[in-house]
Amino acid sequence: MNLNEECMSLLKSVAAVDLNAVAFTDLLTVPPDKKMIVSHVVLRNLSADAASAIATFGQSGDKDDFLAAQTLSNLDAAGKAAILQPIPNATPVAVVEYTEGEIFGIDITQAAGSACTCTVDIYGTLSDE
Repeated sequence: MNLNEECMSLLKSVAAVDLNAVAFTDLLTVPPDKKMIVSHVVLRNLSADAASAIATFGQSGDKDDFLAAQTLSNLDAAGKAAILQPIPNATPVAVVEYTEGEIFGIDITQAAGSACTCTVDIYGTLSDE
């Protein structure tokens, strides 16, 4: 049994993601013959204050198709973490079903303002195409 296909799980954890560089960082490539649905992303293990940083999440070709601009103002010290996800309401949230070879990542659109890294955990499911 593959838990990534049978239940929601941690798909990948990426350490030392730079929150002080305006850039797209590849986090996860969808494996061959699979589809991926991301449910949420966790930022944790902050090295410093990231409160000035703004990030989007999505595939390399559409860097905000999972989450548009997220202001990280509540991450104002090392030792804090954040869960980022689309928020369901009366109308269900439409999410992207990423396909084989697509790259999911974080795009820092505004730098933290000083040296700051974190670990990014991607949670979701994989299924056969």
